[in-house]
Order: sequence, then structure tokens, then C-alpha cells
Amino acid sequence: MNKDNTPRKNETTKSRVTPKGDGAAKKPSVKRTPGKCPVSKKCGGCQMIDVSYKEQIKRKHKRVEELIGKYGKVEPFMEMEHPEHYRCKVHAVFTHDRKGNPVSGIYKEGTHDVVPVDACYLENEKADAIIATIRGMLKSFKIKTYDEDNGFGLFRHVLIRVGHNTGEIMVVLVLTSPILPSKNNFVKALLKEHPEITTIVINVNDKHTSMILGDKEKAIYGPGFIYDTVCGMKFKISPKSFYQVNPVQTEKLYSKAVELAGLTGKETVLDCYCGVGTIGIIASPKAGEVISVEINKDAVRDARLNAKMNEIKNITVYENDASKFMVQMAEAGDHADVVFMDPPRSGSTEIFLGSMFKLNPDRVVYISCSPDSLANDLEIITKNGYKAERIIPVDMFPFTRSCETVVLLTKRSVSAG
Repeated sequence: MNKDNTPRKNETTKSRVTPKGDGAAKKPSVKRTPGKCPVSKKCGGCQMIDVSYKEQIKRKHKRVEELIGKYGKVEPFMEMEHPEHYRCKVHAVFTHDRKGNPVSGIYKEGTHDVVPVDACYLENEKADAIIATIRGMLKSFKIKTYDEDNGFGLFRHVLIRVGHNTGEIMVVLVLTSPILPSKNNFVKALLKEHPEITTIVINVNDKHTSMILGDKEKAIYGPGFIYDTVCGMKFKISPKSFYQVNPVQTEKLYSKAVELAGLTGKETVLDCYCGVGTIGIIASPKAGEVISVEINKDAVRDARLNAKMNEIKNITVYENDASKFMVQMAEAGDHADVVFMDPPRSGSTEIFLGSMFKLNPDRVVYISCSPDSLANDLEIITKNGYKAERIIPVDMFPFTRSCETVVLLTKRSVSAG
């Protein structure tokens, strides 16, 4: 899972595109059959848009079996009951046509050409409507969109994050300058059309880069963050926070991961690549002690705040490299009963896995967002004294080739070799 603000390859990174015309508050219609998307081939974000959901699951299951079936039985997919409009993190890139009219959308696959789209079948409909409104407002406020070729223009992107369970909505306006013309009136006009918005943030990105967000940001309405809940726990979501884009399936994924860990209330749990502390916090009521490790200082700050907010007393969050931390634990004679590992799409590293083998946990729960990198890591892990007890794929990204997989690995007994 990507821990920064760059789109993750094959993770359904479709950005919202608003319809043409000058109607600021007109909500585009998105109720259509998947096969009717006119730009899916240009976009590349939903590779299975013309395939029935049952057939998608069948194909994905076959692929997971081909890649990692030799390590154990691949159980049935954890499917999504309503596999549409599931993305609660929505990004639109803004530009303009030859006449200077604002256009918002997604980069054409492999390029920086913006593809206009009427609506997206995968993304949150409220976010869709908000971006439509913003696009319609730019001309009346005389705000110029950014031109990547010459570097001129103010308005670059809009990022919207929706709390699925709380209903809170954050709008992030990515500009080349911290100065938004007629800021107060802009906010007032946007809130008039969408009073459901709980916070608006200006993020400044003045660099010629593929990164969406810059380093500086300021809330111009509300607190600058929102909250959402997963598995009964509350989490703060900032503009740069890593938070799964499909909250419905996230609940299923994390619940299954904690279930596979087999916690009895006595175990020491190590949550590596912990991000904002999600898995460790969810596991904490069933564990004796939770140790969460994350190298990103902003994520560490959020993880500590989230633990405090949920009144978790048995968790400690460390700002450290997980590989080094495990070696330090092993050298100090400390032990972890369970290790949760949730690496990025590229998978883990030999250094990390070597450190984990030194720590020698009883069980490893591996949450993977790429069957390909998972296959590479399982080859190493299973050669170092572990076996795959359970392999469960989870459909986090319907209508795409991507899928998550959660694997329980246990130490082989000495007699079993």
C-alpha cells in the first residue's frame, strides 16, 4: 500500500472528471451500466469495466492460484456486495481546453494528457458532485488552471476524502500559490452547494512534479482533517494520511487479519509498516501488548494521536525503520508472538525479511496488495521455517485487476523440517 501521495500503479487511480458546461451545482448522472464508460480504454483505471462481477472474481482467483497456490489452498474471495462507487479518496487533475475553459479529469494512461470523463463508476458520488461544482466555479472567480507545459496557472488538483461511516468530507485544493483569490467568497459559494463539506484545505505544490500534494498546507474552513471509523475504532484522516480507499472492504480485510492472528489477550504483537496505526489499534483489544513501528514521522504522530483518541493503553508507537527495530528486539532478547506486515506494492525487502527471521515470531500475518510481490516474498519466507496456513484474497478494487491477499504464516515444527 502506497504510503505517500503518489498514485499506486494498477490501484484504480481514476481521477474524477466533471461534465462540460457552466452549471456549477449540477450533479452528473453516474447511474449507468459499467460497459457504457466511453473512456475506459484511454483511462486504463478499470481494466474489467466490461466484465461481470462474478467473472472478475473468477479471473482474479485463478491468477492468485497461479501465483501462490503452490504455498497452500487459496480460499474463496471475500467479495464486495455492492461493487461500485467504493472509492472514498478521489483525485481530479485540472487543466483547460484551447479556449481556456476549465477541464478536470484523469491523466491518460502513460501520459500527462488529461482525459475528460462524464462520470466514474468506481468513485464516491458526493465527491463527484463537489468536483463538478468546483470546476463550474473557476471561471466566475477568474481562477486559471495550471498549465504543465509553461508552468503558469494556479489551480492544479482537487483531492477529496470522504469518511464512509462518519459522513465527514474533506476537500483539498492543490494550488501553485497559498493565495486563493476571493477565498472567503469561494468557500461560501462551495458550502452553499455542498453544506456536507466539513473541512477545506489549501495545499501548495509549486514544483514541476508528478506528486499530487506539496509540503505546505493550511485549512481555510474547518479543522483541516476528518474522522472515520473502522472495526469500531476512530481514525483521524489528514490530506496526506494513508487510509484505504475502499472502507467497506477494509473492514473485512482488517477483521480477517486480526482473526487469523489468533489472539487470546496475552500475545505481544508487532505491527510493521503501521502507517497511522490502523491494524495495531484494531488488534489491541485482543492482544497483551502492541508495538507499532513506522518510519514516517507524520504517520507516527497520527498513529499516537489515534491510539490516544481510542483510549488504547497497551500500544506503543515507535518512529523507526521496522527492519532495524526487529534486529534490536532480537538482540535485546525480546520476542513477538505475532508480526503484522503490510508492505507497499513492491513487497517486502530481503533486509526486512532477514530481520523478521532473527526475531522469529510464532505467527506472521502478511497483508499484500500485489499477488506478484507476495509470491516472491512467500518463496523466501517458506524457505525460512514458515508455512502458509491460510490464504484469503480480498476484492478491494472491483473492476480492476488488483486484489489484496491476507496470508497467515506459522512456524514449522522441528519434526516437520
